[in-house]
Amino acid sequence: MLNDYLSPLPLVAILRGLTPDEALPVGQALVDAGFRIIEVPLNSPDACESIRRLARAFGATVLIGAGTVLSVEAVAEVAAAGGRLIVMPHADPAVIRAARAAGLACAPGVATPTEAFAALAAGADALKLFPAEQLGPAVLKAWRAVLPAGVPCLPVGGITPDNMAPWLAAGANGFGLGSALYRPGQSPAEVGAQARAFADAWRGLR
Repeated sequence: MLNDYLSPLPLVAILRGLTPDEALPVGQALVDAGFRIIEVPLNSPDACESIRRLARAFGATVLIGAGTVLSVEAVAEVAAAGGRLIVMPHADPAVIRAARAAGLACAPGVATPTEAFAALAAGADALKLFPAEQLGPAVLKAWRAVLPAGVPCLPVGGITPDNMAPWLAAGANGFGLGSALYRPGQSPAEVGAQARAFADAWRGLR
């Protein structure tokens, strides 16, 4: 399922701090820019309500889900809200297995090969390299020598339109985009402009 949404534009919008009232206009700006994966971290205000609204409006064509998912119970809450993606800052096998059991895609955060292989064994669909600033493209290049070839690797943390190229050369399949894409209080027009800059940068590199 995840690969179907990564293929058109493998950029994940991370909307930390989004409020339910902002969800639809910001979501529309992202969709208009070509984004097909949107994540609302659960430490955002009333995150499940934002997920519910986004899923109702865009769920037919966009993969909507949650980030900062820390527990099995949270997986159930996201699923009940209509979310279909679980993104984590860590690689708790119980959370990964719960996501898979619920039929949701799962991208756990990993920072070592040990975590990466344990996450894949638990059923992860993709690996979130986090924090990307700490790891660097050289680490991903080394991982690529041993990871299964088809596993999507998505660096997250500090990604901008200007620093994607070395990651792509090292084997990244896409990126999770946080504060360089969206900050609380930004207008939909601002978010849309930033989203287009990322999309244009990706297409230029490809």
